[in-house]
Amino acid sequence: MNRKNRNLLIGGVIVALILGVLSPFIASTNPDGLESSAEHLNPNAMQNPGYWHAPFENYKIPFLGNGPLAGIVALIIGILIALGLAYILTEILKRRGNTEN
Repeated sequence: MNRKNRNLLIGGVIVALILGVLSPFIASTNPDGLESSAEHLNPNAMQNPGYWHAPFENYKIPFLGNGPLAGIVALIIGILIALGLAYILTEILKRRGNTEN
């Protein structure tokens, strides 16, 4: 990776982490369009979510409580997981592309 691409990647990670830290403070407390639409279509959806339970429901980590710190930690973990998965996928695709040449 050349220097320009590396700096762009580092800058993107820094911006993503800053947004993750600030988002609990600037997010709306009203439900978004998707939640609101789901509640209109099925009012019981929130009481009976089914068999899937998200690891960090409502962007909170249970043992950290309901404060902004729980949201910040959950968002940072999510950002790092997404970046890690993207890195693994690009490495797999890069190696796969090298073997086909």
